[in-house]
Formats: sequence, C-alpha cells, structure tokens
Amino acid sequence: MLDSLITSKTRLKLLIKFFVNSTNKGYLRGIAEEFNESTNSIRKELNQLSDAGYLNKSQENNKIYYRANIRHPLFKSLQGLVRTFLGIDQAIDHVLERTGDVEQVSLVGDYANGIDSGIIEILVSGRDLDSAYLLQISGKTEKLLGKKIKIYLEKPEEVNQQIILYQKEN
Repeated sequence: MLDSLITSKTRLKLLIKFFVNSTNKGYLRGIAEEFNESTNSIRKELNQLSDAGYLNKSQENNKIYYRANIRHPLFKSLQGLVRTFLGIDQAIDHVLERTGDVEQVSLVGDYANGIDSGIIEILVSGRDLDSAYLLQISGKTEKLLGKKIKIYLEKPEEVNQQIILYQKEN
C-alpha cells in the first residue's frame, strides 16, 4: 500500500526508521551503513524530508543527526500510515481481542529501531495470558501481513529498545 504511493525505497526506509518511533535518530553515514546504500541517495532523501519539515536536524559531535519532527502537523498521520503499512496496528488488535488481562504491548526488535526486517517482534505482558491463543493468532497474522511475527511473554535480554503500543489504563 504505502510502497506503491512512495516509490523511492530509500524514502520509505527513512519514513519507517523515523516514524515508527519518534525517538529514533540517525546520521548520514550511519543510516547509509544500516540500509546498505550510498550516502548520496540517503543525503538526497534526508534533505528533501527535512526541507519539507518532516525531519529535524541537530548537530552533535561534528555529526548532523536527523529525527522525526513531532511538531509537524502531519506527524501523527505519517506515524499511523507507517504503522498500518507494517501491520503493527492489526497485530495489536488481534492480541487484545481474547488474550487475557493484557497490561502492556510493546514493539521490540528491528521495527522498534526503525528497521523493516520483515520480522515483527511483540512483547506482551499481563496476567493469565493465553499463550496458546497468542501462538494461534501470530500464525494467522503472519499470513495476513506477509511478515513473520514473534510474540514474547518475557522481555528478551538482547532488547534495548521498545515502543509501548498499548498500556492498560488503571
């Protein structure tokens, strides 16, 4: 859906990186290495996105860092589009449907770091969670989205970044 609207694969990767999680940031060479692309193509897209006001630039230690402009009037809309494109919203809806007493759902792994790896990793915490149901819906959601889904009931040790997608209200 979004990839037919945004034909530049580099721009799509940048939108995913910066809009799946507004705290993600990156600099030119680091992003080029992460995406395994030339600095010229990355520079061109970063300049266009920052000129349009979608990204903010800041200088730290002789590097120019980019991050999403959360004050842009279209920030929430773009973030919603990116999350819908990745299938995150659908995965969360399925988890909350009949899983048990869900307290929090977080996105972890590559997507939490803005990398479209094709593997959506979700951490679900709560009480009396139906792990069999979670396994069943992850399989159904994988077929629906065309992406691999990993659901964790305990935070993996290697996780250092997480995005809270749902928090139960007290």
